Amino acid sequence: MTPDNNGTSHDSLQFGGSVWFQSGERALGGAQRIALLAAIGETGSITSGAKAVGISYKAAWDAVDAMNNLAGETLVIRSTGGKGGGGTRLTPRALTLIETFRAVDREHRLFLERAGAAIAGFPEDWQLIGRIGMKTSARNQWYGKVSAIQRGTVNDEISLALPGGQTVVAVVTHESTETLGLAVDAEAVALVKASSVLLVADDGAAERLSTRNRLRGTVSAVQRGAVNAEVSLTLDGGAVVTAVVTNESVDELGIAEGQTLVAAFKASSVILGVTA
Repeated sequence: MTPDNNGTSHDSLQFGGSVWFQSGERALGGAQRIALLAAIGETGSITSGAKAVGISYKAAWDAVDAMNNLAGETLVIRSTGGKGGGGTRLTPRALTLIETFRAVDREHRLFLERAGAAIAGFPEDWQLIGRIGMKTSARNQWYGKVSAIQRGTVNDEISLALPGGQTVVAVVTHESTETLGLAVDAEAVALVKASSVLLVADDGAAERLSTRNRLRGTVSAVQRGAVNAEVSLTLDGGAVVTAVVTNESVDELGIAEGQTLVAAFKASSVILGVTA
């Protein structure tokens, strides 16, 4: 019989894995995000921290926003102003997470060494694990707890309380409510695309919009592109809302860091998810 030369690797599969840090049922990230936190703490800069772990500045900011949002509390604090242009520091909670992760990771590596000899034929299961470990493309991801459920004829209105006291409202079908096991005090994550978020001046204009969700926050970052800009608002409690708007809109609204704006989006634009 001739050898199989279809290009498929015949190297033996080995047992591997990594620690995925969670707070309760909220997944905060793995080794790379923890390494980013540590690098930011050591350098006092998100830019330098990003370079240290080999990712872009934008990817680092996205990761910081996600960690702050999903942790339900602020882990990274960015200050502006001063002769040096401000700096970045970690909260005591973030420092504790880093040390805890490192301790658990050491034990995890020892476990992998011991478990490696006991592995037998898991290729099919490994392929399935790869498929179900998908990531979402939604820029905005917020952890919260269901505070109210309003039943309708066809759909339900789900109110999700964020850690900072804000509420995000989603409209889902009765079937989705049951399938996700949504009930008052149940934990869930709200997903909203940045392109679905409108930015409105904090002058009362938002109250005249038909959008169900209106979150007031302070502009923490403005990243311009060739046509559009990505604007992030920090809410009370540290959660971040990001919107993609045209550069023209940025100029018309005079958007700049430190400005108070309202992020508005429809309840139908919110997708709810739960941990399986």
